[in-house]
Amino acid sequence: MRLLQVDPPKREGLIPDIRLSSGARIKLYGFFKTSIIHDSSSPQGNDFPLPLLSADTGPNNSPEFHIRARGFRLGANFEWLDPAPNMVITGRLEFDFEGDFTRVNNRNISSVRSSQPSIRLAWARIDRRFTERTTGFVLFGQDYTPFLSSTQPTTVENANFGGFGYGAAYERAPQVRFGLNYNAGGSRSLKFQPEFAIVLPAFGDLPANVADQLGFGERQGADSQQPEIEGRFVTQWQLDRASGVVPAQFIISFEHARRRAIVTAANVPAAFRAAFPSGVEVDSTSNGVSAEIQLPTHFVTIISKYYTGSDLRFFFAGQLLSNFNDTAGLTGQATASSIDGASTVVFGLLNGVPTVAPQRPVRGQGGFLQLGFPLSRIFDANPTGRNAGWAAYVYYGYDQATARDARRFGARGSRSDLFSGNLQYKLNSFITFAYEQGLYRTRAANRAGALPLFRGVPSYTTHDLRSELAAIFTF
Repeated sequence: MRLLQVDPPKREGLIPDIRLSSGARIKLYGFFKTSIIHDSSSPQGNDFPLPLLSADTGPNNSPEFHIRARGFRLGANFEWLDPAPNMVITGRLEFDFEGDFTRVNNRNISSVRSSQPSIRLAWARIDRRFTERTTGFVLFGQDYTPFLSSTQPTTVENANFGGFGYGAAYERAPQVRFGLNYNAGGSRSLKFQPEFAIVLPAFGDLPANVADQLGFGERQGADSQQPEIEGRFVTQWQLDRASGVVPAQFIISFEHARRRAIVTAANVPAAFRAAFPSGVEVDSTSNGVSAEIQLPTHFVTIISKYYTGSDLRFFFAGQLLSNFNDTAGLTGQATASSIDGASTVVFGLLNGVPTVAPQRPVRGQGGFLQLGFPLSRIFDANPTGRNAGWAAYVYYGYDQATARDARRFGARGSRSDLFSGNLQYKLNSFITFAYEQGLYRTRAANRAGALPLFRGVPSYTTHDLRSELAAIFTF
């Protein structure tokens, strides 16, 4: 379980591995992870699960086998000592090797084992104590977003917490975040934390030209000229007072962002250039709300999340769909590509008047429920013996796009869900062995007509049985 930080960091609380001459203190952390993976159906060829979006898996399920070592992760926590005793300055840098694969002369043939390092987190944070009960902070950099990212399940497949589009939505993004912490105290150590953030507006609408994507990632959110707004309110209390049990948390969050697709004058269809001589711009928005809860006890830990909203693609939700053109009532239609090639814009006549079709966000919802059982504690194992590290987890997650929105994209899925369970054995404080079995399912937007081909047969439901055995070495 990932406990969301509510308590401010303790001054000089970091025990450093490295001390710099500037006074900065650095503590390294990370893990090596090797997984043996089998998927009964993985038509995209990935070593991580995705909703079965392929329109055709071929003559069979497209089963695959992988041995995955690129989950290696390395990070560093930082602390700087400020002369003011009520101020704490901390930071974090974290990356992994789950970036793109190489295409270079000396590693061209061996590209499959040469993945690139990629940034995960890079932030600095200033905390200030105002009173005995109240502190405030500001965070600058890339961190988990306030919206949707507060709770994450414990899974062996941790590249995306069970899989993109299966209910465990989250994201990391550049941001500036402000927060207050209030310690109400009492027998349950009640605490509150409201937060507000301005975030890089991102939608996952990728440029058609790979060189553009390599150059700037995406631009439609930035083209809106406004930040994404996110907020979160956390309530924390001590539910179970047994030794070693962390506090419970209830979290609500929201987000709002806008994107803009630009069509240049040269790309406007010839029949509509007189009406739109300077080009056109089309906007749509993303809005979302979520409720999340973590209830740890000495015999079971319950983690759950529910979210709903529109255009949740960037958060790996809403079946990874973004927006569509609403062409209702338009005649004489013609299309044009946006300036980045990420969107197709539709022109037409509405009651004889040249019009640009509005772009609507795809609506979606989802969530998950996970139960974690500390088996060694339940069966009263010797806490200093080799059987002290057994734990088991069961998980159900689902994610869906509104079917009438998803149908705009043809033969594809509109809902996916995941049943999974994993068993973990912690040999010592450094080494964990884990096994996970999951059933991934995707249901098509249509029950008849245009359906994806699964094993060459039009199918309403497709599925993947995924097994993963992992060895994790933590430092």
